Formats: sequence, structure tokens, C-alpha cells
Amino acid sequence: MISLKERIRIASGDGTADLLIKNGRVVDVFSGQIEKKDVAIFGGVIVGFGDYQAKETIDVKGDFLCPGLIDGHVHIESSMLTVPEFARAVLPNGTTSVVIDPHEIANVLGREGIRFMAESARNVPLNVFLMLPSCVPATHMETSGAVLKATDLKPLLQEPWAIGLAEMMNFPGVIFGDPEVLRKIEMAKGKRMDGHAPMLSGKGLYAYLIAGIRSDHECTTAKEAKEKLKNGMWIMIREGTTARNLRDLIPFVTPKNSRRFLFVTDDRHPKELIEEGHIDSMVRQAIRWGLDPILAIQMATLNSAEYFRLDDLGAIAPGYRADIVTFDHLGRFQIKKVFKDGKLVAESGRILLPPLRKAKGPGVKGSVRIKPLKKDVFLLRSDQSLAKIIQLIPGQIVTKKVTKKIPLKDGVAYPDIKGDILKIAVVERHKATGNVGIGFVRGFGLKKGAIGSSVAHDSHNLVIVGTNDQDMIKASETIQAMKGGLTVVLDGKALASLPLPIAGLMSDASVDQVNLRLEALHRAAKNLGCKIPDPFMALSFLSLPVIPELKITDKGLVDVNQFKFVPLFGEE
Repeated sequence: MISLKERIRIASGDGTADLLIKNGRVVDVFSGQIEKKDVAIFGGVIVGFGDYQAKETIDVKGDFLCPGLIDGHVHIESSMLTVPEFARAVLPNGTTSVVIDPHEIANVLGREGIRFMAESARNVPLNVFLMLPSCVPATHMETSGAVLKATDLKPLLQEPWAIGLAEMMNFPGVIFGDPEVLRKIEMAKGKRMDGHAPMLSGKGLYAYLIAGIRSDHECTTAKEAKEKLKNGMWIMIREGTTARNLRDLIPFVTPKNSRRFLFVTDDRHPKELIEEGHIDSMVRQAIRWGLDPILAIQMATLNSAEYFRLDDLGAIAPGYRADIVTFDHLGRFQIKKVFKDGKLVAESGRILLPPLRKAKGPGVKGSVRIKPLKKDVFLLRSDQSLAKIIQLIPGQIVTKKVTKKIPLKDGVAYPDIKGDILKIAVVERHKATGNVGIGFVRGFGLKKGAIGSSVAHDSHNLVIVGTNDQDMIKASETIQAMKGGLTVVLDGKALASLPLPIAGLMSDASVDQVNLRLEALHRAAKNLGCKIPDPFMALSFLSLPVIPELKITDKGLVDVNQFKFVPLFGEE
């Protein structure tokens, strides 16, 4: 281990640095200036600028240098990749640090899942910081695979990788003083606490903030962001696969307020990681939509580091970790070289590292357990035709509650395929209780068959959407046989599938292999009439009973605005 004395000696010019990056135009995120200078690195840390002796010199020939990019809030599980494979996907895009919320795997496996994610990050050339999941389960209105109380989480806060309490989705629990919620908040005092409070306003917002919660990634309008910003919140601008808020919020960012904004992806699938990129894509889009490039780079680097109190990240300056990216044009922001701790790890979109070790962990497979399904398990009997429908909103994870008449025949309710009203079911998969929640959803466009997934936020029970019960049952059985995964079914046959054996959430395959399987799934779904570009990401949020307005869990239909179960049929 290199001593402080040795670092000081090299920084003073007495000795030889490991690397000198020459002729770079350094983006100074502190002053907002750009200055041409050489960067000296020793022991993975930036030691100074200018004329240094070095073991290795890399001439970047006038390219811009900026700090490694930081994703301030991401669920790696939602990429369906393990941590090592996720690192291989995002490093070429300039991301060198991520703050993750292992909420998804924690809802399946509890503390074992959290430790699995932390262990998976060891010796991976990506800084992985964990925020401890605050809501496992997210609510009492669903069946999860684990329950994590304050007493369960407290020991984990002592781990070096645990930097705070992740998104507090149970904002009603905060506002109304739920004892267990308050215990978690008290436990995390002195650490960062992230928020999750869609559309919360006025005195409810004040009550939420008084608890010490300081960020939110659920703003969908400039009006919402403005209220939260002026009341002291850091605004995490999200651009995931389904939830895309960047374009609506960027016009609100100004030189006066930009230091309180940071970029996050939250949930992003392999297709977007490969075709669009990661945080770099958000910087590009923000610049394209009129944001000053220096402000965009600050939001992708220094802002995140300062919010999370990561004092040696987010800048190119002496004493900071040598996580550096190069690019050739401020307007295009196309990443060329990526240095992690002073080592070149990616160049021109290619990773320069050998395959990283596979993530392993006892008990992370075989977590899908469902009670055998009877042939009438999804049958809906009713003497009323008026039903509450979950209406998808394109590009959002919020939904609308609408009421429509459903076809009835002999006291049985059926999907209205012509009207794009399909059946949706959530099947409990942790304890084989036999719980099944059934409802209707509009917006997928399927004309035949069914699609299903074991990725269903937040408790990750099976969620199935279909035009007929037989294919919905087949989808459920296919997922169970794969020990978790995604599938498209027609006439009792699986047309395409992606096994996700790690907690029913992640594959142990490469990002390219996962993406190929996903593309096949999307093609198959499109052939069934699906009109959503990524139906599985949309599907995964329909069982999340903390996002308005209408959702469904294994226990039934949830009116999120009222935070209670409501009957499927009738106006009530």
C-alpha cells in the first residue's frame, strides 16, 4: 500500500509518477473552465498537473478530459446483468462509479441478496456503492420474499460499501409516523437518505423532508421539480428504459440551480445500454436540448459525488481518484478513452479487460416457487361489466385509472382484445401461497398469446399479461421451469424466453447474449400485436403499489392514491 508520504513526495515532483496523460483539455468542474494541461497519476490517484516524470505517457492530442461519470441511482438487477457484466457494459461509456440500490434482490433474498451484490462488486473495475434498501417489502399490499427491519439493516451500515439509506418509497409511512419506518430513518442518521415521492407536495412534502430525506428521482414535470428543489431536495433526473424524464426537466436547469441536479438511470435494459449508452447518453441529450456542456458534465460527475459525500470522486484534481474519460468534442460528447484508477480500461467503445469473474453466491438460484396452477386459476366471475382498468402511459411508470365495460358471458369476464383491454395476473412466487391477483390493463396491444416475467417491482412475483387464460398459465409454468425469466407464449408454446436464474432477476450470461434474447422476445411480442417497444420493462412496473394511480399485486388491485385495495368491478 502506498503511503501518504510517498504520494506527497511524487506530487512535489520528487520521483516518478505511474502515468502522465499529456495534452489534454481538462474540464475543471469546480471553476467551470477548460484548461490545457498534463495530468500526473500515481497509485491510482491524481497527484498534479504539468511537467512530471512518468513510467508511461499517453498523449491524448488535444482531447477533452473530464472525471469518470457517476450514476447516482441504479438498480443493477433491472439490467438483468450481474455486477461484473454490468461493469463491462457501462465502462466503455465512461461510467466509473455507480450508487446502487439492491432493492430488487433484497425483496427476494433479504440480507443475503444485498451481500451478494456487494460481494459481486469485489475486484471489479467499477466503484460500486450501496444504499441499503429502505422498503422491503415496499408495502403491506404484496407478498415479498423477505422482510428487512431496522434491526436487520443496522449491522450492514457498518460495511464500507454501505453509504446510506436508499429511496424511501413508503412516503405515507414517513408522513404518518409508522414506527418501523421512523426506526430506519433514525438508524441512518448521519448518512444520506434518498427519496421516492412522486407528486408529493405541500405539507405532505414538508413532513417527508423533515425526516432528513434529501433527494428525489420521481419528478416528471418542471413544476414538481421546482417545488422540491426550493424546499432543499437534490433532483435526480432520470432517464431509464421506460421512465424518461430528461427532456421535461432539462429546461428547468439553469446556471443558478444546476449544482443541485444529478443524472440517474434507475432502470435500464441491455438494449439501451448497448445502443444509447449510459450516463454519457444523458449528457449528450442534455447538451442537444440546450444545456451548457460544462453544467451537464458537472451533473454527471461532481454533483453526484458531493451529494453522496464521495470526497475523492467527481473531479480531476490532486488527491482525487484517477477516474478519467476523454472525448473529442464538447457538443458530441462521444467517449474515447476510459481510465479507472489510472489504468486504461476501455477505448473507442471496447472494454480492454479480460472477462471478469462470474458472480457467485449461495442460495441465489432456485427462488421461484409457485403453487401448481389449476386450469381456472385466472377465471374472473362477475355480474358487473364495469371494471377498473390499468391504463399505461407511454414513457412513464405511472398509470391512469379508467373504468370501462368488459365483455361478460355466463357470468365470466373476458378481455376486450379489440379494445386493447387485456387480462393481467400477478402470481405469488416466494412461498407458494397460491395468491393470485387478477385485473385488466390497456396499452399493450396484444391480439393473441401472452407475455410474462418474474421481474415485477418490487416484490418480483410473476406478472402475466394475456389475451387468454391458457397462454397465461403456460407463461407462468415456463417461467417456473426456467427458475425465473421472461417469456412470450402463443397457443401453449413458448416462442421466446430469457432465463433469469439468479433470484429470478438476473442472467449469468453476457450483456450481448442477454440483449439477443431480449430482441427475440421483443420480436415475438410484436408479432402478437404488442405496440410497446419494451413491453417487459413496462410490465415490470405494473405491480409496484407505490407509483400512482392503479397497480396490481398478488393480493389484489391497488388504488395507490388511496393506498388501499379496491374491487376490480364497479365504480367504487
